[in-house]
Amino acid sequence: MSDDLQAKAAHNAEIQRRAEGDMARIGVDAAFIDHLVETFYGRVLAHPQLGPVFDGRLNGRWPEHMDKMKRFWSAIAFKNGGYAGKPVQAHVGLHGMTADLFPQWLALFSATLRDIAPSHEAHDWFMATAERIARSLTLSLFYNPALDDPARKRG
Repeated sequence: MSDDLQAKAAHNAEIQRRAEGDMARIGVDAAFIDHLVETFYGRVLAHPQLGPVFDGRLNGRWPEHMDKMKRFWSAIAFKNGGYAGKPVQAHVGLHGMTADLFPQWLALFSATLRDIAPSHEAHDWFMATAERIARSLTLSLFYNPALDDPARKRG
């Protein structure tokens, strides 16, 4: 292996080691992420606004989605590279998806964390991450630059 590749591998290993340590300090492990995903998406399905949107896309494919979401959250928390999906593309054209569903999604996620997170720090870390994801998805899916046109705002 070349020196550059060895250095990159060592750097990535250190990032992952640090992330695992950070998560361990706040009580997060792979079992918690599995529990979080299972609990949260069970609540999503029961939610009057979120449930129909998610089930409309995932009906018959929930087990695959759950595995994907567990890999997604594990990759973010542990920085292990276990997820290579494209979240924006996955949400494009989702029937019934509107920008006002994101605050509901975040509220449900926060309530789930309040109920099951191993620590206040875990709740805060996952919520800060979820808020960044929701903001990014909202901008990617619904932002209209014309609405920020200064001429339009003056009128």
